[in-house]
Amino acid sequence: MTESKISNSLTWVIGGAQGSGVDSAANIFSKACSNGGLHIFGKREYYSNIKGEHSYFTVRVSDNQIRSHVDDIDILVSFDAETIFRHGDKVTKGGAIIYDSESANISIQEVPTLDDYACARITRILEEVHKPLTVQGMVDYAKDNGSTLYKIPYFQILKEFSEKVNDHSLSKLTRMTNVMALSASMAILDFDSEVLAKAIKYIFKTKPKIADVNIAAANYSYNYIKSKFDVTGFKFKLTCNKPSSDIILVQGSQSSAMAKIVAGCRFQTYYPITPASDDSEFLESNQIMEQAYNDRKGSVLVIQTEDEIAAITMAIGGALTGVRSATATSGPGFSLMAEALGWAGINEVPVVVSLYQRAGPSTGLPTRHEQGDLIFAINCGHGEFPKIVFASGDIEESFYDTIKAFNFAEKYQLPVIHMLDKAIANSIMTCKIFDQHSIKIDRGHLLENVPQSAETGTAGNYRRFKLDINPISPRIALGKENGIFWNTGDEHTEEGHITEDPDNRIKMMNKRMSKLDLALKEIPDEDKARAYGQDDPSGGVTIVSWGSTKGAILDAIDRLVAEGKKVKFIQIRLMHPFPTTLVEKMLTNSKVLVDIEMNYTSQLGVLIKQNLSRSIDYKIVKYNGRPMSSSEVYNALMSIINGNAKRRIVLEHGT
Repeated sequence: MTESKISNSLTWVIGGAQGSGVDSAANIFSKACSNGGLHIFGKREYYSNIKGEHSYFTVRVSDNQIRSHVDDIDILVSFDAETIFRHGDKVTKGGAIIYDSESANISIQEVPTLDDYACARITRILEEVHKPLTVQGMVDYAKDNGSTLYKIPYFQILKEFSEKVNDHSLSKLTRMTNVMALSASMAILDFDSEVLAKAIKYIFKTKPKIADVNIAAANYSYNYIKSKFDVTGFKFKLTCNKPSSDIILVQGSQSSAMAKIVAGCRFQTYYPITPASDDSEFLESNQIMEQAYNDRKGSVLVIQTEDEIAAITMAIGGALTGVRSATATSGPGFSLMAEALGWAGINEVPVVVSLYQRAGPSTGLPTRHEQGDLIFAINCGHGEFPKIVFASGDIEESFYDTIKAFNFAEKYQLPVIHMLDKAIANSIMTCKIFDQHSIKIDRGHLLENVPQSAETGTAGNYRRFKLDINPISPRIALGKENGIFWNTGDEHTEEGHITEDPDNRIKMMNKRMSKLDLALKEIPDEDKARAYGQDDPSGGVTIVSWGSTKGAILDAIDRLVAEGKKVKFIQIRLMHPFPTTLVEKMLTNSKVLVDIEMNYTSQLGVLIKQNLSRSIDYKIVKYNGRPMSSSEVYNALMSIINGNAKRRIVLEHGT
């Protein structure tokens, strides 16, 4: 009896040396699947050097919504030896490996970019099954585990193709190996070649000649595979559906930047740092706005500064002029911004910091993922000053949350730290098209002009920091008539003049810090915390988490619910000021509390203990620099449900 095919549900991975076109091939694959009406979630992993080290891109495909990756690989596409060595043992039974026939005899020792830890792991795997320490040994190991092998002579195909197009500059054409390998996988999956061609044309839309030759090469490779291999019995198949007009394909590094344009951000500063730079680079490439807030056309001024101190201080200066201003950075850069954030706090300046977390401390893992900056973001800067710390859980949220971050900053006149991370920045997914009509811009108590009737201070100047029942003083941009006031890093009077008077100090501290109470009162509950999954009235397992673990948790919960398990998930979004009353209410029926985070010390668990006086029962953590998969989360939760879990579970999957 013939085994039925698995249609539109698989994990596809492509790997190669950095700079060899891995990202381009993955983006083409993702775009083709999206154009074919399929849902995708992809993640990109790469080293911190420019070129040569191993890079790979994982793309999960489904007919239904997906929000995370899984551990197993169904299709492994390779055009170098290292990809086979690093990932070959993770290909599923019934899956496939596409590899270069000329790489078969390459040994582990001949791959200089394989580090000692990887070599030891691979050697142990192959020696246990008595396989040679070569590419052929690894693919034979995968074959023994049920994988199908597609040994493809890339150089021969390139040579034949070059003769067909009458272009014999093979050194130039080798750049297309990535597209030919991608096309080979699409042929095996019986994907529509015309949809693939449209995706290639889209990815290379600014280079039409390059697009045309890549389409020709892809078609040649596609037909070669169809003619040389019998793919009719392959387990997996990708069938195109009619794409939905409500679904778009978005890269995480672009969603927040797009939102800044929509929100009316007119000034962004940055110093280059991974992974935050992509945010600013997108703005640099899309500076001209057809429509901004108040229906005014304009542009975004993006400045690359000499360091992060200059970046934050310039952004603060921009905000003082009445312009919506932001900066984007990662851990080491954010550390340098701490003093200036205090200056913004004492001067009640609305500035937004997009904090793209990565693994620390110090330089840490520059291109890898972690959620280790939460406690620091809340406590950054010396002394006490109000700030809002707001965390997004996925690409779609990051768009809407960016706009909310600007609204919060201007409404409450304080710094807002918008927490994103490498996992969000370097992922790609299908989601609902962003609804610009639902967006509201709130510029707070910003005056166009100072009223003639406005009261002046004791020195006869504008009372920018007016003490009143409402802690939010009317704000005026620098340079407005009758709007003279002072900014200083010292404690100040209502006009901004330096003073050390103790009574004034008490009043100004009360004014500033009471903004947090006002924010807690006015910010909607859905922006503080959200509940997912199924609540168990008798009291069951409740997950608490924040940030980009959201997708893996939701996908794991879907599996658990389908199996009859009741699991609740509370996603904390407003990290500071902490929504104690709301979270306490949401945890009413929770007997077993599980904290899931991408850091060593379970930092959200610390906040819950601090604000709710409740301890975490189980901690699921990961800190190896690779994002959580839904497979890992599911397995950890199952061990807790079954009663055989340790109190602290460390997840370790990742290459």
